[in-house]
Amino acid sequence: MDAPRILLPDRMNAAAVLVDSHAAAGRGSRPAIICGDLIHTYAEVLESVDRVGSGLRALGVGPGDRVLILLPDGPRFAAAFFGAMKIGAVSVPASTLLTAEDYRHMLEDSRASVLVVAEDLVPRVAPVIPGLRSLRHAVVAAGSEETWSGRADGGRPAGGGDRAAIPGALDFDAWIGAAGPGLAPADTSKDDPAFWLYSSGTTGLPKAAVHLHHDMIVAADLYARGVLGIGPDDVCLSAAKLFFAFGLGNGLYFPFRAGAAAVHIPGRATPEAVFGAIARHRPTLLFGVPTGYSALLAHAEASDIASLGRVRLAVSAGEPLPRTVFKGWKARFGVEILDGIGSTEVLHIFISNRPGAARPGSTGQVVPGFEARIVDGAGRDLPAGEVGDLLVKGDSSAACYWTPRGETRRTILGEWIRTGDRFHADADGFFWFHGRSDEMLKVSGCWVSPSEVEGAILEHPAVLECAVTGFPGDHGLTRILASAVLRKGVEASRALEVELREHLRGRLAPHKLPDRIEFVPALPRTPSGKLQRFKLRERAGSR
Repeated sequence: MDAPRILLPDRMNAAAVLVDSHAAAGRGSRPAIICGDLIHTYAEVLESVDRVGSGLRALGVGPGDRVLILLPDGPRFAAAFFGAMKIGAVSVPASTLLTAEDYRHMLEDSRASVLVVAEDLVPRVAPVIPGLRSLRHAVVAAGSEETWSGRADGGRPAGGGDRAAIPGALDFDAWIGAAGPGLAPADTSKDDPAFWLYSSGTTGLPKAAVHLHHDMIVAADLYARGVLGIGPDDVCLSAAKLFFAFGLGNGLYFPFRAGAAAVHIPGRATPEAVFGAIARHRPTLLFGVPTGYSALLAHAEASDIASLGRVRLAVSAGEPLPRTVFKGWKARFGVEILDGIGSTEVLHIFISNRPGAARPGSTGQVVPGFEARIVDGAGRDLPAGEVGDLLVKGDSSAACYWTPRGETRRTILGEWIRTGDRFHADADGFFWFHGRSDEMLKVSGCWVSPSEVEGAILEHPAVLECAVTGFPGDHGLTRILASAVLRKGVEASRALEVELREHLRGRLAPHKLPDRIEFVPALPRTPSGKLQRFKLRERAGSR
């Protein structure tokens, strides 16, 4: 099947396409962002975007300059993200869950000239600022996103509380108040850098994927419109945060491309917060990661919640969705979870299940407009049924990593991205995950997929989450370790371990059975929710 192409003009500014276009088309009064009790219309978002862009220009920010954004989900994130982009600068959203050393690395690596930071993050950022060579200004956003009305106040510098820890910092509301509304977009190319996203890798320092002005438009048109059928009457709720590639699409440029609305939860997206937002704001599309759906399902079962209101589709990515969660969710709510795979480098989902045709345990089929190959170690294409490394091609892919060059050369192979994931494709074109390329286990001379063993363990009703890793056994040969998190109310015991082993014997080949099973209170994860298997391996090795 020929891949559809998104035809875009050579000269375009993503902020103008995603924000300005709605007011120009008479949709300015439509809801854009719902946060707490406040509804921010497209016209109000446009005004705040323009004020931020004008404010950045007044600080000397020009095309190509980086603006690091450390803000929770909410209207000020949207204003800062699109405001920098509109003047041709580069928006660099970063996780609010990191350490001071992480922020030092990102500020030094990006050479950001301006930092826009939430007041409660100032204590973590302030200690690293004195040694930075490129940073010229800091803007501090005080107060809650849920009560921020979009008003622009005064002309006062930031002062008092945590803000005083950054000498000369500007107050966000005063700063945009002095800037004023009304801003023409910069004359950018569709291939100019628009934003960077730092990867949430499980090891090593984060690296920035450089994305261009057309990337968000392509991802939205191919996946959000093409697969999810998003339209102006949809309301999107994402448990994944905006500073992640997955959340940025779900909660910002997907709805903005369609003229739909987004519900933002500034704080932690706990089951209570998500179900509260579902009841309060009646979203039609729900986005999350598998561990989040597992927690939501457990909370619903404990709280006797059996309805998702108007939610018509749920979308999952980040790691494989267990069959048990898919089946339990659909049985309880009558709503499918569409599992898929995306990446920071490709920006969003490029393989996905389809509404009404999801296969439990499968990652789905290639999203039209993208291409995927499964190759062996020499780069040769493999036939259906054989496990290999996944490569993907699509026009939303990052141009490069900012640094280091070696990472770009290892990951970006011409038009193809090496995902680092191992899959097989069946005869119907459905893709099935077999773990990361560096996570496959060679046991008794045979390859073992951790995800296959995990799937069998998760079929036991006592297990909420699990992770399978390797550890060195006799003579240094790899043995299998299963780390399991039990459901609430289930006690760890030797008897339960024996029961779990019996459960697995009928489901797995002998060489795939865990040599060791341990019960743990939680699995180690990155801030984006990705499993840190290396920590489990290190712990097993130390024993």
